[in-house]
Amino acid sequence: MKKILYLVLLMFISLNLTAQENLDYQKPPKEILELVDAPLAPSVLIDKKGENVVLIYRDPYKSISELSEEELRLGGLRINPKTNIGSRTRYYNDIKTKKALKDDIKEVEGLPETPRLANFNWSPDQKMIAFSHTTSTGVEIWVLNINESKATRLMEGIANANMGNPIVWKKDNSGLLVNVLPEDRKELINTGEAIPSGPVISVSDGEKAQNRTYQDLLSNPNDEFNFEQLALSKIVSLDLKGNSTDFLPTAMYSSISVSPNGKYVMVSTIKSPFSYIVPYYRFPNETNIYDLEGNLISQVNDVPLQEVLPKGFMSVRTGRRSMNWRNDKAATLIYAKALDEGDPEKEVDFRDEVYQLEAPFKGEGEPLLKTINRYRYIQWGNDNMAIAHDYWWNTRNMKAYTFNPSISDQEPKVLFDRNYQDSYNDPGSFVTTKNDFNEYVLELDGDKAFLMGDGYTPEGQFPFIDEIDLKTQKKNRLYRSEYTDKLENLYSSIDMKKGTVLVRIESQTDYPNYYFRNIRKKNDLKQITSFENPFKSMQNVHKEVISYEREDGLSLDGTLYLPADYDKSKKEKKPMILWAYPREYKDKSSAGQNTSNPNEFIYPYYGSPIYWVTQGYVVLDGAAFPIVGEGEEEPNDTFRKQLVDNAKAAIDAVDEMGYIDRNRVAVGGHSYGAFMVANLLSHSDLFAAGIARSGAYNRTLTPFGFQSEERSYWDSPETYYNMSPFMHADKMDTPLLLIHGQADNNSGTYPLQSERYFNALKGLGATARLVMLPKESHGYSAKESILHMLWEQHEWLEKYVKNKPEESNSEEGESK
Repeated sequence: MKKILYLVLLMFISLNLTAQENLDYQKPPKEILELVDAPLAPSVLIDKKGENVVLIYRDPYKSISELSEEELRLGGLRINPKTNIGSRTRYYNDIKTKKALKDDIKEVEGLPETPRLANFNWSPDQKMIAFSHTTSTGVEIWVLNINESKATRLMEGIANANMGNPIVWKKDNSGLLVNVLPEDRKELINTGEAIPSGPVISVSDGEKAQNRTYQDLLSNPNDEFNFEQLALSKIVSLDLKGNSTDFLPTAMYSSISVSPNGKYVMVSTIKSPFSYIVPYYRFPNETNIYDLEGNLISQVNDVPLQEVLPKGFMSVRTGRRSMNWRNDKAATLIYAKALDEGDPEKEVDFRDEVYQLEAPFKGEGEPLLKTINRYRYIQWGNDNMAIAHDYWWNTRNMKAYTFNPSISDQEPKVLFDRNYQDSYNDPGSFVTTKNDFNEYVLELDGDKAFLMGDGYTPEGQFPFIDEIDLKTQKKNRLYRSEYTDKLENLYSSIDMKKGTVLVRIESQTDYPNYYFRNIRKKNDLKQITSFENPFKSMQNVHKEVISYEREDGLSLDGTLYLPADYDKSKKEKKPMILWAYPREYKDKSSAGQNTSNPNEFIYPYYGSPIYWVTQGYVVLDGAAFPIVGEGEEEPNDTFRKQLVDNAKAAIDAVDEMGYIDRNRVAVGGHSYGAFMVANLLSHSDLFAAGIARSGAYNRTLTPFGFQSEERSYWDSPETYYNMSPFMHADKMDTPLLLIHGQADNNSGTYPLQSERYFNALKGLGATARLVMLPKESHGYSAKESILHMLWEQHEWLEKYVKNKPEESNSEEGESK
């Protein structure tokens, strides 16, 4: 206890010990810079029939000036109040089209002069795509005619995208329903200049509200006012000539959904009172059904403020939830209700019951089935066949049930009952197709359905397509990818009767491209896209997936990269970067499975460590760091020991291959990976230096759970203490680079975590550097920030790893 009090005191007095360094944005070495500057291939949209391809282009990064645009953070949202769209929206700047099996790519005519495009929405018949364009003052609505390759503006900049995508297609393809700004919206309060009218008061009335540490919450009446004004919109009906008519009056609309037959519209609306401790999606809300003239048909849900929920990841609110349309019916609602009062601690035979409610949507509805675990969703087939899915996080169990939706008292038949972390026995996902309502339903051939799977096995990855008889549960394998030098991902069915599926194929040096494969004909492969490798300098890098064992016999793996000029016969001892992210498991069998594929394209994205193969480093990326707790034991009960054992096994494996100097190994990670890094440096002598980005280091600041830890601080204070690097800052004697976005919005990794941890390290005389990236969130997006981050990492690695003074690390890596 004295130690805890000392560290808490140190957290405050060390504020005066921070040395500041004024530094402009820097750039990494030329070889890294060239990889960062490589052009980004477009995203690919392909219609269900496989006829048309839409290519949407964007820059890889934003600029710091874009991130510096005005931003309000309210109720869990981040909004640009001038343009009325999410301030962190990723924009695209060009669109092109092509026929799937032709090479000619067409420019789209009529696009805005400086496109900032988002919110792409296929029309139900997939002949058009609606999208938004953000100007300096607002959000416009546009539509793309795919066959003509022509874009047209339908609405000037009055759309309201503050609550998300403002666009919903009508089912007859004749136009859109759009959220627009109300004419009488009040002017926002400048919270920086507003004079307070009184104190801000929060009240606890005795109910337990054990919520996670959400970010960007409302904090005062001015925030409440601004949130309401930004959330307010009215809904208009917009035809394809740009004519609009009012549909619903001003309210805080959060979602709009049109029934499969197009005759009804389900609309959810946020209401007051608001909350200062939970985000907007837990504010009071109601859901109503309207006809196409905007007449109220029925209120189908009324949800109170959800500040208080039972404890546990599987807790849910009482009442109707997960409400949506039944895809195979004209106008039938589906929803679930908890049978355990939403409390996972209660022992019950069934957790949820699912209901259907037909037009005119009055009353309780008809019960369809009960689920043993917590209900997830239903995949609809026809009047006689549907598949329901549930899951239970605590046991990592998921079930799939077949049932006849026309017989309400029929007991569902369990189709799959499995550990969802067990990749080797994953049956795959059901193939869907579009029905007469242009809704996705199960693709059925009589009693038979189809499954597409990733195909992970102990021998490697071989994606597959199975035919399954839903009555007998017997399977027939229709296709298995046999590539050993490439990776083939199965994306979707184009026509299962003909055997045509959409696939994506890549290799270490071949950029991912799309193809049509006919699984009923051998080697029938037709290319759709032809993207070139933009990272030519990485082509001769050696890449392989290595497997090794932990001290307790658990199988581990990681992806090993060697510099392009590395001579494996000479085995020069190189410095190494180990990059990882811990994951929790409830059984060793799943934890020991290898899901890394050596044939994945070598893609140096902004946060990747593989840039440093160009600088003479060996890189072990994605090293397996399972944290296992079987039976009654929780994974985090032995978190620190398992971390060290994972790290030692990885270093031993590469060291035994003869490639590295084990005294010059760095460890890095982002988010929970950063938390891992700080723990490893505090509790082992395995590493020469560490890089920790956007992490959390004091778990008492997230007292009601973090990551996969359900227990609160008061349930298990020793877990929170033992796992918190801040509490063990006095053990840190390895150089640590801390990087954090100043606008981090991730639950639990607010910037204070890095600031306070650095102050503790500084006060205790550790070697550390704290880099706070202006305007950046949990992931970084401005090019200036990313280049500077890479420069910081490079300088740190060069100083403390590659050119580390001669000294011995502990080869065994004993705990400190």
